[in-house]
Amino acid sequence: MTDDRLYYEDIEIGARHSFGRYEVSREEVLDFARKYDPQPFHLDEEAAARTHFGRVSASGWHSCAMTMRMLVENMTENRQAGLGSPGVDQIRWKKPVYPGDVLRCETEALEKRRSQSKPDMGIFKSACTVFNQDDEVVLTLISNGMIETRDPAGTD
Repeated sequence: MTDDRLYYEDIEIGARHSFGRYEVSREEVLDFARKYDPQPFHLDEEAAARTHFGRVSASGWHSCAMTMRMLVENMTENRQAGLGSPGVDQIRWKKPVYPGDVLRCETEALEKRRSQSKPDMGIFKSACTVFNQDDEVVLTLISNGMIETRDPAGTD
């Protein structure tokens, strides 16, 4: 049986990948806001109309969660030998995300290195850009991922 998973050695610096489709529903925006970010402009049309948002918008943290969903679906589809993440270096909310928006992602591999302490693991940095249905950038982030190495004794 062949192992067709994506490993550290398969990551090419500069490689770009487009994926995902996430339809943002009003019900989900309100539910997330009630649970985690109950600011008036995420919950109430009249309150939101008095702000720069103009109408109810998704929490930035909800936008991150929707992005994570698309990232995980992509990793699963592409059978990435992922091991989680030690963190995100940067998040920027560029434009509001509104109910009815349809989101998608583009990623670019920025750098990678083998773990010094765990030779069966590599760490890679990637930029993720999230677009709405009008191809407007709504979110950017720089993340770090941990991934299995195919050959723990290998070198870069």
